[in-house]
Amino acid sequence: MTSPDRTPANPEAPNPQLPTVQKLRVRYAKRGRLRFTSHRDFGRAFERAVRRAEVPIAHSSGFTPHPKISYAGASPTGAASEAEYLEIGVVRALEPEKVAAVLDSALPPGLDILEVVAVREGSGSLADRLEASQWQLELPGVTPDEAERAVAAFLAADEVLVERMTKKGLRTFDSRSAVVRLASRTTPEGHTSYAILDVVVRHGTPSVRPDDVLAGLRAIAGLAPSAAPVATRMVQGPLDAQTGTVGDPFAPDRDAS
Repeated sequence: MTSPDRTPANPEAPNPQLPTVQKLRVRYAKRGRLRFTSHRDFGRAFERAVRRAEVPIAHSSGFTPHPKISYAGASPTGAASEAEYLEIGVVRALEPEKVAAVLDSALPPGLDILEVVAVREGSGSLADRLEASQWQLELPGVTPDEAERAVAAFLAADEVLVERMTKKGLRTFDSRSAVVRLASRTTPEGHTSYAILDVVVRHGTPSVRPDDVLAGLRAIAGLAPSAAPVATRMVQGPLDAQTGTVGDPFAPDRDAS
């Protein structure tokens, strides 16, 4: 991308920067071994990709300017995802499809840019649209019958308490209340047979993660995979509480475009 035309910055701010003229929302994936990339590591990789792709990113003013990148709803380290989101500000209007292409080529395989949309004026914050996530949990060594019994016990419970170490120490919380939908299925024909769980989790405080749901299933039904489960976030967005489905957070921006 070519460098933007120099437009007037705010002369009263320390180290004045060019103004943001467009905001872009980015959906990206963490796949394969790159699912072990931490949120901080991804942030560094994305900033390098922005520089390599010569995206005219906006910066904050002040003595230590920072690129205008905001993240929303990042997945836990170790979880794969098809639905991670961030927003950037740029100093000139760009074509979202071209931004997606140059950023994807500048990131390593496994950190993949899936879509970029321009933010519609007055559309509200991206974080407010991320109300829930749909996860796929692969459970090696667990049969479909075992998974179905555990799911039934979990859904029948009014409360399933689990413990997790947090920055504030060991916390106990209810893993059941955040689960909107939970169902089991088996692997496709031709693959090694084991159970897969599809779970929709409402976002809240404290956040209930896939490993919390698995801890709840273990506590209430003794469900124990023979190897490390693989969690993949399939969808993240607005929640339809009646159907238990998760929608597309880019829909309002895409429709406007």
